[in-house]
Amino acid sequence: MPTVCVPPVPYGTTAVRPGWAELPAELRTAIAARLHSPVVWATTAHGGFTRGFAAVLDTEAGDRVFVKAASLADQRHLSDYYAREAAISAVLPAGLRVARPRWTLTVAGYYVICLDAIDGRLPTLPWDPAELDATLAGYATVAASLTNPPAELVALGLPELAEIARTDLCWWRDIAAGVEPLPTVAVRGPAGALAGPGLRGHLPELAALEALLPSYARTGSVIHCDLRVDNVLIDRAGDAWFCDWNWVCYGPAWFDVAGLLVTAYASGLDADRLFAESPTARQAPPDALDVTLAALAGHWLTRAAAGPSSGSPHLGAHQQWSGEIALGWLAERRGWR
Repeated sequence: MPTVCVPPVPYGTTAVRPGWAELPAELRTAIAARLHSPVVWATTAHGGFTRGFAAVLDTEAGDRVFVKAASLADQRHLSDYYAREAAISAVLPAGLRVARPRWTLTVAGYYVICLDAIDGRLPTLPWDPAELDATLAGYATVAASLTNPPAELVALGLPELAEIARTDLCWWRDIAAGVEPLPTVAVRGPAGALAGPGLRGHLPELAALEALLPSYARTGSVIHCDLRVDNVLIDRAGDAWFCDWNWVCYGPAWFDVAGLLVTAYASGLDADRLFAESPTARQAPPDALDVTLAALAGHWLTRAAAGPSSGSPHLGAHQQWSGEIALGWLAERRGWR
């Protein structure tokens, strides 16, 4: 396991968003009207990697909600994500710790989604073992409930992780072929020789590992597919809630757990044991963890090298950090030197 390593910017401070007062007056008036009470306080969400408006709004009448808004002209991808989130979260099985949508609104050139506000906070990094246990247990419950997804969710036409893997999680293949440049890495952990020529020597194995993910990912189960620290909230009772359901797809739940545990490995915890003991990994192929780490590391490192995006200016640094941690964990597991 590596020494404890935290991301360059904490997950709770990665977002660059407009504040409530920066929204168009017409939009603020329409939201307040839909809430049936003036907004007296707005707490901007500082986690995440988009530039969309996201805040907990408190009203004069004492109501508290979580509202997201994105421009239909300048942030069309975000407004589409928010619409997808509203549709999906409305039909997730009852009883799950998920923020449910109250209403949506299109006004003043913006798409707005209003959800129940969760009284919770992001997990701390390095992970507190109790919070991580609560998160893993909570997600195991989610995964079990989505093994046979409800008809209303199926009717939304979900993508398949197998296809996502073919189009967006096979970067080592392109790197080995010279289509993409060799990533610049500073692997954290005992396998420091992976930097430069050492990494090049492992490209065939990395490409072979990631190539297995499409066949491993075929399943009728549904997963979150974006299970990051900043999509988890820990409530006052210590239970985990799961947010941002716009990337839901068909896939095995162990894929989500493996991705989340990259931060557990960086926290100096026994991530191998945690994965092996997760109920989601009971039916996983023996090399499922290695396959996932290879695919995610290639994706994160290649995206980081692609340069700035329209999202948070901290996205690239987080992708680089995540890719290096995932690659270091994989190197330790496979004894690469």
